[in-house]
Amino acid sequence: MKRTVNGNELLTRLGKGPVICAEGYLFELERRGYLQAGAYVPEVVLEHPELVEQLHREFVHAGSDVVEAFTYYAHRQKLRVIGREQDLEPMNRAALRIARKVARDTGTLLAGNICNTTIYDPKDAATVKAVRAMFEEQVGWAVDAGVDFIIGETFAYAEEARLALEVIKQAGRTAVITLASHKNVTREGLAWPDAARRLEQAGADVVGLNCTRGPATMLPLLRQIRKAVKCHVAALPVPYRTTRQRPSFQSLTDHACGCLPGGHAFPVALDPFTCNRFEIAEFAAKAYGIGVRYLGVCCGAGAHHVRALAEAVGKHPPAARYSADMAKHYLFGRTNLGKTGRQKAEDRRFAKAIVG
Repeated sequence: MKRTVNGNELLTRLGKGPVICAEGYLFELERRGYLQAGAYVPEVVLEHPELVEQLHREFVHAGSDVVEAFTYYAHRQKLRVIGREQDLEPMNRAALRIARKVARDTGTLLAGNICNTTIYDPKDAATVKAVRAMFEEQVGWAVDAGVDFIIGETFAYAEEARLALEVIKQAGRTAVITLASHKNVTREGLAWPDAARRLEQAGADVVGLNCTRGPATMLPLLRQIRKAVKCHVAALPVPYRTTRQRPSFQSLTDHACGCLPGGHAFPVALDPFTCNRFEIAEFAAKAYGIGVRYLGVCCGAGAHHVRALAEAVGKHPPAARYSADMAKHYLFGRTNLGKTGRQKAEDRRFAKAIVG
């Protein structure tokens, strides 16, 4: 399906109902063995572009309305860390080209992406200037690619988020700005609703939270943010069981495993904490119920999470054709065609024994 770029298309769609944006490329491609945990630089867009394209298509099939270019951490500072600064522009342009192809094929929205820079320091004018320059070059390439809107994400500093917003708006693009709530306040000490309100006042079209918190610990903050702003609100939790005591996935500790390096489950031993699809669906329904329309799942997301989220808010993506139907299961189903009464009774006893 071909579609021309429309700068207001995201807001038009949000005005009609929920918009799903799948994230989670970093963790998924690391799990598949094509990206290094730690550095988390998306080298895969140059080395295996076909895999990135396939993952975009999997997420769209599962229900994503947005194809987000995989340029998270594809900024100058991160590439400098791994000695590939010379690949900065080729990496960004390749990621945008891959995403554009999938978006235009599927009629989904094309989003550019910028993120936390890891060097921002509000007390150091030199780093502020460097961060702006990094945003400007990435936003420039995104505009060249014809993106529908640009996502600025995972900011712990509200002022770094505001800087990203400023660059996006100067480029004339719709801006989705999401904050990463590691603690109860931003790194400047702002309450999250106050930070969201300031971003709205500075021109953000959509504000909210992404990454860091799982459904259980993100939802309370979302309620506060929804009350604090009038614009659309975004919610993209990580699919992990965070708690009041351990509100971020970086803080999760697996006491059942004594072999974790440094004792930390984050980032590559979070498996025991993974949310199932029903938990993601429950989160989506609750978030949508309080007026959150821009929804997604961040680091750790699989396509089954995206499908569950989409179905929970009334969407019927192509992957819904294969949603579970346990009525057809030979043991746990309601019908067992062709079996005798005795066989059915034996199956029921066997199934009951399995599940206790």
